[in-house]
Amino acid sequence: MLMGLVSANSSHWPALREAYDAMAMLPGAEDCFLALRGLRTMHLRVKEAEARGIELAKWLKRQPEIIRVLHPAFEECPGHENWKKYFTGSTGLFSIILDKKFSQSSVDNMLDNMSIFGLGYSWGGFESLIIPFDCADYRTATKWSPGGMALRLQVGLEDMDDLKQDLLEGLKRLAE
Repeated sequence: MLMGLVSANSSHWPALREAYDAMAMLPGAEDCFLALRGLRTMHLRVKEAEARGIELAKWLKRQPEIIRVLHPAFEECPGHENWKKYFTGSTGLFSIILDKKFSQSSVDNMLDNMSIFGLGYSWGGFESLIIPFDCADYRTATKWSPGGMALRLQVGLEDMDDLKQDLLEGLKRLAE
């Protein structure tokens, strides 16, 4: 679920209201209840996600199949200075760059057979997710050339040893 707010001054309000009515974008009472319920524990979940994300990112740095870990809390990560300036923490979301020797089919084999990490974009939940990405086609300000295939991870609340084991087995499948 994604909730948000749009506001407008009186000159833009009629167009905004017309679009709103045309798309029927109205959260129901249950949606609002769930959003408010989730907000009550969000600060605890974000702190836990940050600690777990950093732990797993540090562990992944030591794996030979990975040439780079992109986590904003790491000094070597591009944008780290902006992160330090504008943020007080991170979450469980970060990326890894695999060694360029791995083919698309070997990455597919890794991802298709994960037992805990699911494939998905719904970051911020309690489950761990992983997804391949390549933003070279739509990136315009700078060139995207990471040196290998990129995977984005969202670290959830599962047992950390189980998450590491799932990733370790996945990394082993890359060489098959």
